[in-house]
Amino acid sequence: MPSITKPQIPLLPLARNQLGLTLRDYAGTMSTLCAGCGHDSVTAAITEALWGLSFPPEQVAKLSGIGCSSKTPQYFDSAAVGFNSVHGRMAAVASGAAAANRGLVMVGVSGDGDSLSIGLGNLAHAIRRNVRMLYVIANNGVYGLTKGQFSASADVGSRSRRGEPNLLPPVDPMLLGLSLGGTFLARGFSGDKAQLVPILKAGLGHRGFALVDVISPCVQFNDHEGSTKSFRYVREHELQDIEADVIPVRDQIQGEQRPGSVTEVELHDGSHVRFREVPEGYDPRDRAAVGSYLVESARRGEIATGLLYLDEQTVDMHELNLTPDEALWDLPFERLCPGADQLASFQAKLR
Repeated sequence: MPSITKPQIPLLPLARNQLGLTLRDYAGTMSTLCAGCGHDSVTAAITEALWGLSFPPEQVAKLSGIGCSSKTPQYFDSAAVGFNSVHGRMAAVASGAAAANRGLVMVGVSGDGDSLSIGLGNLAHAIRRNVRMLYVIANNGVYGLTKGQFSASADVGSRSRRGEPNLLPPVDPMLLGLSLGGTFLARGFSGDKAQLVPILKAGLGHRGFALVDVISPCVQFNDHEGSTKSFRYVREHELQDIEADVIPVRDQIQGEQRPGSVTEVELHDGSHVRFREVPEGYDPRDRAAVGSYLVESARRGEIATGLLYLDEQTVDMHELNLTPDEALWDLPFERLCPGADQLASFQAKLR
């Protein structure tokens, strides 16, 4: 089924960036995600960040794995080169693409299932290598494409749409990144565009691996047990020959955060999450202190957001491996294949 093309004629004059381009020039196809999905807000924030930094659209490489979140690269920057990899392997593919052409603006979009379950090993080594890219995890705590099972980021005690509690401890990508030597770690909320766009801009400008964990509620699997408007209730009480689902239109969840204070946001099922921006005087360069702060925030049942950790001194993958400044496809054959004499000389050094 082909994607739906967005109309190109704006109703009002649009602002232009330093390249003379509008937000429309960084748009993709129409979204086929559920109405009100937080992932569409993440897409909009990425689009605005790329436009605001005036990156040439064709200079961007967008990559993803499998899942609802991994569909989102289709919805921004149609002029970019893109690659939709297999489940959990996006980080490895992105590492190869970055190694081949260091001039690309690398944007990876993944989910908590794609990155923290089957793809955890690939993500870990991309963090260790400090691959220069923006890596966004659209985190909703469930597998949205396969009926909403708990993902590895689901909190202990959280309940599924069926009402079962999650009993396993979550994988926190921020604490994971700290333990692996991550150099840019940030968390945002899809409903807080004012905070998320600057975070993404900072990640795009970072010289290394920028891991951004975005809490992005799933409108489909937030239906709680006992609701007479839930899909379960309707199926149990309606008699029909053909069973079909309809995704109801939901408003996107919005919320404005204030530095140092707790912001409580109500989700579609009536449950609440609490966010706290980091306080004044917070030092994002103190790895040990950041780890302690994240653990204490989790103990209080709060989700710390903002730029949580930053290390601008560590070398990136290219500096570590002494790769050439040019893209590999621009190198002459003689440099890519130095010949038998050079190979023999190299092998002699290993004896």
